[in-house]
Amino acid sequence: MDEGASGKRIIHIGLPELSEEQLIEVGEIAQETIIDHVFDALNRSDVKDIEVTMRINRNETLDLEVEVYLEVPIFVKVDVEGLIDEAVEKAYAAVERKLREIAGKG
Repeated sequence: MDEGASGKRIIHIGLPELSEEQLIEVGEIAQETIIDHVFDALNRSDVKDIEVTMRINRNETLDLEVEVYLEVPIFVKVDVEGLIDEAVEKAYAAVERKLREIAGKG
């Protein structure tokens, strides 16, 4: 049985040192941006499954790792990989704007 298209993308966004509250806010902005973009392009009935996962990694740098999984039925003619790429790019831009706003307040 054909399940249609699915795609997954992970991006790393280098973050400055942020408070726990700011980290949560940045993650929520990224998540909302991705979901909004997908549903701007597709009807809810066209989306079989969507998962947006955020992880904060504290290595040498503080990273926001965004993982997107999108599955649509086979009859929905959409470039899932392209749609995820666009959504992630928008999320990246939204996070950048938020970080500049946070930096401006400091």
